[in-house]
Amino acid sequence: MTIEVRDLSTHFRLSAGTIKAVDGVSLSVRRGQILGLVGESGSGKTVTGFSIMRLVESPGFIAGGNILFQGTDLARISEEEMRRLRGNRIAMIFQDPMMTLNPVLRIDTQMVETIRAHEKTSREEALRRARDALGMVGIPSPEERLKAYPHQFSGGMRQRVAIAIAFLHKPDLIIADEPTTALDVTIQGQILAEVQKLTSKFGTSLIWISHDLSVVAALADEIAVMYAGRLVEQGKVGEVLDHPLHPYTKGLIDSVPNRNRRGAALNQIKGMTPSLADLPEGCSFRTRCPREAEICKQVPLTREWLHDHTARCHRPYHPTEDFT
Repeated sequence: MTIEVRDLSTHFRLSAGTIKAVDGVSLSVRRGQILGLVGESGSGKTVTGFSIMRLVESPGFIAGGNILFQGTDLARISEEEMRRLRGNRIAMIFQDPMMTLNPVLRIDTQMVETIRAHEKTSREEALRRARDALGMVGIPSPEERLKAYPHQFSGGMRQRVAIAIAFLHKPDLIIADEPTTALDVTIQGQILAEVQKLTSKFGTSLIWISHDLSVVAALADEIAVMYAGRLVEQGKVGEVLDHPLHPYTKGLIDSVPNRNRRGAALNQIKGMTPSLADLPEGCSFRTRCPREAEICKQVPLTREWLHDHTARCHRPYHPTEDFT
């Protein structure tokens, strides 16, 4: 197992009180596996990724749980130990590549510094690896492009550079935080193909954070659905998307535009995501759920309703129910 997260909780101390942005999340990713982490904005996906990377800043803090990376609990090691792992054995691809790239430094400088921060190697060898990495993600004339600045690249090319940097050390785990959201569909498809090829080539585990179910369906092996800081459903991507158990998961699937009839109003989940400072008692999805019942005022537990398919729900859908 590359990464195993157990009962992870990340809180933020604010003037309004303590916000539980991540509340008891447990997930695992095997070597070479791609896990899609999905949910609406504000569901806790990005904070989960930042927590694994130990990048949560004050007033946020990891309140509890374990982050077991190849047997080492990342939640317990020192910042110096984490720094040696971050960017080396664990990498992150951000939604905006300019969070990764320094606008005033050439690409070669940034990539060489990334390599030499973790390995004792010559500048010539680092440059060769940087050039090969750019070629690996489909950037033409990589030797020339190494001498360019980030602003001289398109958005799609900048994201390819960010992906190349993430793969420089052939890490065991990469966390990708909606890296294709701002790109057009053609470039998005190309980058997804590159990521699949690279994870397969190096045996890298990948957590792909997204709100786009179509991207996750095409990319991931397994899927985990988040709502209000908690995981509400997990399983193999085909099983979850074809036979959703949790009403929230079904609502997300029904909201995909291509599932609507031409000329008909778009489906949507009623209401708004509740404030994490004022969640409903019991199931946090209760006030928006079409299957709400009295029992939903009690906190649901995560149960395995089907083989390797879990849901945190009192009244899940049955796979034989008609969803048409």
